[in-house]
Amino acid sequence: HAPPPAAPPPPPKNPAVPAAVRVGTDHWPTNHGVSTGLRGLEAGDIREMDWMSVNGWAARGGAELGTSRHIPRGDQFRQIAEQIEAHQIDGILMIGGWAGYRVANTLRMHSEEFSQLGIPIVCLPAAINNDLPGTELSIGADTALNSIISNVDKLKQSAVASRRCFVVEVMGGDCGYLALISGLSTGAERVYLPEEGLSLTDLQDDVDNLVEGFEHGKRLGLMIRNEHADPLYSTDFMCALFEKEGGELFDVRKAILGHIQQGGNPSPFDRIQATRLAAKCIEFVGETVAKTPPAAVAIGLQGGRVEFTNLEDLPRLMDKQFQRPKEQWWLELRPIARIMAQPGPQPRG
Repeated sequence: HAPPPAAPPPPPKNPAVPAAVRVGTDHWPTNHGVSTGLRGLEAGDIREMDWMSVNGWAARGGAELGTSRHIPRGDQFRQIAEQIEAHQIDGILMIGGWAGYRVANTLRMHSEEFSQLGIPIVCLPAAINNDLPGTELSIGADTALNSIISNVDKLKQSAVASRRCFVVEVMGGDCGYLALISGLSTGAERVYLPEEGLSLTDLQDDVDNLVEGFEHGKRLGLMIRNEHADPLYSTDFMCALFEKEGGELFDVRKAILGHIQQGGNPSPFDRIQATRLAAKCIEFVGETVAKTPPAAVAIGLQGGRVEFTNLEDLPRLMDKQFQRPKEQWWLELRPIARIMAQPGPQPRG
């Protein structure tokens, strides 16, 4: 099985920061921003942030504070503890993906050794793959989805004047959320998911359906493939197979969207959810800052409600082999995707 990419594109994290800073002014006299994650906390790359220092961030893509997947080890925990004490930090809001969750849990585990680490820690899910436990939607997934749909629509328009099949590869790691939802949204005939796997028989059936459709006047074919749908039947292999079997009937083009799925400016949905969740996180830290033992939780949307899950409970919700939640609500949409992809009645004669 192919491992997840070492450095997937980061989602837009900026929309969550203004809400955190501005709501935080109701609880603490000062709020600090840490550059480049735990590396910045170790090095003391910490700056005070006020109301106007985050002005305009809600509409920007990317992460003005920077990101890092660094996980501290050894004496680095002492350095972090010293920085927390020096800046009188009462709580931490960690905005990120699975690496951020691991960092937060690691700090919690070392709180007995270093008392300065015994402060509330809240993780806010931000991952375009939408593969984090404890939440049905992660910040950045909607922005990435909008980017995919916009680019696939452009590809479809380019094929209006010719008979062409597009095989579009999207990101997602071992989670097929982006592939399935973008397939539903763009009218894809077939979506290849890592949760379902792929066989040569499946590909033969898809070839037969493509040939039959183009023989009866179809002008466009669209296949959406998750990057980890299968380690052997790659996007190049699928394109070569369809091109060979299609002959003179239709052309085949591949489109690997790559890091363009990072999305640019965050979508309205992501801006709203980031603001909503960040405000809840800060309120939670303010309410639990004096409690013992200190809270270490992840916020998330579950059944349309905002819920908090203890970090120590998250591993049991994860499929450790594939690094995705064991239960994924969007998989229930697969039958709908198959129905929508069915060809209509073919003209006679």
